[in-house]
Amino acid sequence: MMKKLLSAVLLGLIVTTSFGQTIVSTSPENKKVILEEFTGIHCVYCPEGHAIAQALQDNNPGEVFLINIHVGSFAVPGAGEPDFRTQFGTAIANQSQLIGYPAATVNRHYFPGWAQNGGTGTAMSRNRWTAAGGLILGEASYANMAVEADIDVQTNEVTVHVEVYYTGNSPQANNKLNVALLQNNTLGPQTGGNMGDEYVHQHRLIHLLTGQWGEDISPTTTGSFIDETYTYTIPEALNNVPIKIEDLELVVFMTETNQELISGNGSFPTYSNFEFQNDATAVEINEITDQCGFDIAPQFLLKNTGENPLTAVDITYSVNGGPTQNYTWTGNLTSLHSEWVTLPEIDYGLQPLNTVTITLESDDDNSNNTVTQNFNQTILNTNEVNLILNTDNQGSECTWEIVDGSGTVVESGGPYGNNQNINESFTLPGDCYQFRLHDSGGNGGESVVLYDTASNVIYSSPGNYGFGATVSFSTEGFLGVENDEFAHLAVFPNPASNVVTIKNAETATVTIFDILGKNVMQVSNISNNQEIPVSKLATGTYFVKVEKNKQSTVQKLIVVR
Repeated sequence: MMKKLLSAVLLGLIVTTSFGQTIVSTSPENKKVILEEFTGIHCVYCPEGHAIAQALQDNNPGEVFLINIHVGSFAVPGAGEPDFRTQFGTAIANQSQLIGYPAATVNRHYFPGWAQNGGTGTAMSRNRWTAAGGLILGEASYANMAVEADIDVQTNEVTVHVEVYYTGNSPQANNKLNVALLQNNTLGPQTGGNMGDEYVHQHRLIHLLTGQWGEDISPTTTGSFIDETYTYTIPEALNNVPIKIEDLELVVFMTETNQELISGNGSFPTYSNFEFQNDATAVEINEITDQCGFDIAPQFLLKNTGENPLTAVDITYSVNGGPTQNYTWTGNLTSLHSEWVTLPEIDYGLQPLNTVTITLESDDDNSNNTVTQNFNQTILNTNEVNLILNTDNQGSECTWEIVDGSGTVVESGGPYGNNQNINESFTLPGDCYQFRLHDSGGNGGESVVLYDTASNVIYSSPGNYGFGATVSFSTEGFLGVENDEFAHLAVFPNPASNVVTIKNAETATVTIFDILGKNVMQVSNISNNQEIPVSKLATGTYFVKVEKNKQSTVQKLIVVR
């Protein structure tokens, strides 16, 4: 791949017809900021650095571009952790003279009195980045830059078109053109991020198409126009970390030597050579926790895998093959982009093992239009339930409640103080419940665990619950009765050894499932006092589903010897 890139550079490939001519401005402009942050997955203060850099970019759209370089001892992965380092990071970090993490350079410029090492280094601590960026944005640039890129989805080849126009003279006869390929939205661990292994790593350097220090460019005098095109075949992974082409970003910049950075620019690639023009994909359904009877609102990932933008998609969905519900998504998804879609709540008949099915409308490729997700019925927890909740430095953001099957709040707590340890115990009558945890700041907190007196964990989190979480559970005495058909239903003895009797469910169908949801026995059109042999069932926990007149209920059965 590098050989191909170098030959393209040496040959000075012309711009392809898919790109525009003279995309760069010829009018004098101020400098754009290129902030190179030195970071690592084990750096506790790096998430704060990420936030500072991102705020600088957000407050100056189109003027600030970020490159996150994972380097140094804090970037060394442990067993099973991703390796975000590249072959380029160490040299860039060394020339900055950094002495701690996180550190960053702003246009590789030396700011007197702000150097992290107290000398002439260009690396600065995070408290200097915003001010340094503001100074650079106020300076005139003698070179304007523009970039556009396209990725062939069949070959994974990216073509990058860069233009430079000099509105003034450079003090150097040769400048160095740099093209950086970055990846966004990579989930992974991050010390201090409070997200477990789901911290979202952004602007992560994965390759420099022009090599360690860039390609020499000349002339560099007023009126000079530079037009370069580079190609690079993107590998499937770097250091065994998958490279997703839909998450890539390009940043280009020009330096006088290896240090002083004149200006730069950035762009997200377009995509071409798709197999289908119109192709919506249902990628996956978000995990559904065990349920006891509340309506569910399935959430699934919708992705555009076609050439044309997605602006509307008709969706049908159902649970356990029951009545379908329709929903039309509207928006604007360009090629290879995706969006989590939350569907309206749907009612369904609960079973020990349940299946949600989501189907998209017909398009050019129907093989990816349907996706399913299984979920189980909750076990019966004891009536005594305990909550241990620890708050972070924003305890006032944390609240919670427990809601019963009728929607009534029966227990609640918060907001709290900072860094508190909360211990609560509740007695909950037999019913279906939801535990709803909230964090108004969206950054979770510290550890939370909800469990019963039999040590069954209902919910637990190390603190990476974002804006919150919801989990359903049921307590002993809850029969899961959905209507009057089973108001007088009796299942006895329970536990049972040889025979279990189903009473007051005449003509119903009885199905017994094991703990994994496997159908182990079924009896149809039962009598009013039906005996069912269970002597051949292994000891353990089972679920008895009773169905009649399109209604159903489920009870737990224990088989003993």
